Amino acid sequence: MTMQMFDVREKPRMVERAFLIGVYFDRSDADEAESLLDELAELVGTLGIGIVGRACVFVRDRNTRYLTGTGKCDELIDRAKELDADCIVFDNELAPMQQRAWEEAGNLTVIDREEVILDIFKMRAQTREARLQVDLARMQYSLPRLARMWAHLDRQRGGAGGGKGGGAAARGEGEQQIEVDRRLARKRIDRTKRELEAVRRNRETQRKQRVSEGIPHAAIVGYTNAGKSSLLNRLAGADVLAEDKLFATLDPTTRRVELPDGQPLLLTDTVGFVRNLPHRLVEAFKATLEESVLADFLIHVLDASSPHAEDFYRTTVGVLEELGAGGKPTVVVLNKIDLLDADPDRLHELKHRFNGGGAIPVSVRTGEGIDALVNKLGDMLVDRVTRMKLRIPQSRQDLVALLHREGKIVSQDYEGNDVLVTAVVPNALRHRLEGFVLA
Repeated sequence: MTMQMFDVREKPRMVERAFLIGVYFDRSDADEAESLLDELAELVGTLGIGIVGRACVFVRDRNTRYLTGTGKCDELIDRAKELDADCIVFDNELAPMQQRAWEEAGNLTVIDREEVILDIFKMRAQTREARLQVDLARMQYSLPRLARMWAHLDRQRGGAGGGKGGGAAARGEGEQQIEVDRRLARKRIDRTKRELEAVRRNRETQRKQRVSEGIPHAAIVGYTNAGKSSLLNRLAGADVLAEDKLFATLDPTTRRVELPDGQPLLLTDTVGFVRNLPHRLVEAFKATLEESVLADFLIHVLDASSPHAEDFYRTTVGVLEELGAGGKPTVVVLNKIDLLDADPDRLHELKHRFNGGGAIPVSVRTGEGIDALVNKLGDMLVDRVTRMKLRIPQSRQDLVALLHREGKIVSQDYEGNDVLVTAVVPNALRHRLEGFVLA
């Protein structure tokens, strides 16, 4: 039973009808609160839970117990029940005691934005690393909420055994079990951290191998559902999962592409960003997002059709800065321009708002603008390649194979026992070929 304590809860399969609540504390934040509630609706929908109603609530003074005032709490619970909701979902982060207070007041399941995201992450994680990261985040979230799990034991005892001589039993069976669970929880968190560190070391070894081969690397970043996986599919001909769902990608997927000048480039898809991503999740997923830190440059994909594109841009840049990747060279891609055909002024405005006017408009769906993007990627690597004419002995076919693999063969001929090659070569490989350069 104890191991089950670390599942946040079973409710995503139990609840069917959610009532959404977003609380804001400054009247000037009303529009932002509504936008965040729209995003929460998408998140909840990703879990397959229907939405029966929503409320965006201004609160002048933050209430410690309920976040809102007591009267507003009662009013919102009544509205949720009138709509036959079996779950209330807060866009705000709830303290464990606030979550318990709402559940006791309404006899309904109550969850917050972080718990929704955790449930999606669990559903989406595929690789061992992503599953470990999800487990760690879920355990860290659940630890302070263990008291709720065992409160029924103390209620059943009705306070019996509370005399001075009661010893440990006087504390209540639930309280004793909480202490046991917390100790086990901390041990399991420590064990998961160790396992995750081992996986990270393995990935670091793989990265070092990439670097030693001299292949440049770009990370595709951006707000969730902006089209990052679809762009990777389009550029690399890869079959990466590309769904119109939030957090469709949780595991970094790397594919190799060849640019027009023959330069190879590794492209890595990364997990999407959302506003108000809890800091605990940023920490838990840092290994996944490290691809952004270690890349030579970033490809920042924006949904040009979204009215919140600027907000999404700021969110992504903010998290990248937190990870130490804020100063990376970046290509900004304005995706889904096919949805802006009726508003050319909007596209013109966006093009000049980002990247000093250098944003690349594309439609991954139709292919429009992809050639211009590929050329831009080549420009990002222009200082990394050299055109070389080489005379290579046929006994060194390993070098010819290296050129085929890591560079681009422009021409190849044979003269006696030598291979005459003209090739575009990554600068990182030049030192291995300098003894074969034709005068």
